[in-house]
Amino acid sequence: MTKGLLAERAREIEALLDEVLPPANAGPVPIHEAMRYAVLGGGKRLRAIMAVAACESVGGVGKQALGLAAAMEMIHAYSLVHDDLPCMDDDDFRRGKPTVHRKYGEAVAVLVGDALLTEAFAELARMPEKYGVDHHTTVAVMGELAFASGSHGMVGGQVADILGAQKAEAADQAVLLHYIHSHKTGALFKAALRCGGLIGGASPDQLGTLTEFGEHFGLAFQITDDILDEVGEAEALGKAVGRDREMGKLTYPSLFGLEKARAMAQESAAKCLAALEGLPVRSQVLQELALMVAERDH
Repeated sequence: MTKGLLAERAREIEALLDEVLPPANAGPVPIHEAMRYAVLGGGKRLRAIMAVAACESVGGVGKQALGLAAAMEMIHAYSLVHDDLPCMDDDDFRRGKPTVHRKYGEAVAVLVGDALLTEAFAELARMPEKYGVDHHTTVAVMGELAFASGSHGMVGGQVADILGAQKAEAADQAVLLHYIHSHKTGALFKAALRCGGLIGGASPDQLGTLTEFGEHFGLAFQITDDILDEVGEAEALGKAVGRDREMGKLTYPSLFGLEKARAMAQESAAKCLAALEGLPVRSQVLQELALMVAERDH
């Protein structure tokens, strides 16, 4: 088992997204061209890969989760486009190329995010006809993902990231940091796993196991992201490093130090592996994700 499997799955998701997204030459051309620029040609596709693997890990048919996989990547891309805006993190590069607002302008970037979020739910609504997912499960998946993406999930985490750290007392910083990253980053990982499980027919206990995996994975992923922003290489990451420190953001290294942050990431990754024991089908993909999450360099 090597990282080659993850690369193969990522290529499959890339081809899926190329097919699902509106063609660049379809009117209005500027928005569709920019949407494709935002989504295609980069990214690890972890959320999409997780969604399909979660479905398979409970005995489901992975192809039925492809609509969910496409939706996960569109929602993730929308969040990055908006996160990069001058009013948010003001980043110039993403995935080794200019951010959407740098290439197309801020107004188009805002609309690209809006369109991707909307198109994601349109693809979810097409799951019964395109992917054979029953209507009851489709509604459940849409509700789960809407909750994870909105003010109780990813958006709520972003708000806390922007505003909360400036007001937090020192004693509250660890609690706030956990809230920010369990919502801003962890919510979509957890939703990908839970929704994939729902499509695969997971039992309540199996959903609980997938939830546990997602929570630990999200924490390990974010801690590692924070570490890479301190010590990573801009070329490997495809974006500038040192931005968190420059903006005075609350991060795991800034609060706990690099050594303890690394230990926390490793501990969370180990808990991911342990959680897999509760699934009925051994998932090489989920195992590989757990092994790489704290060891990655980008």
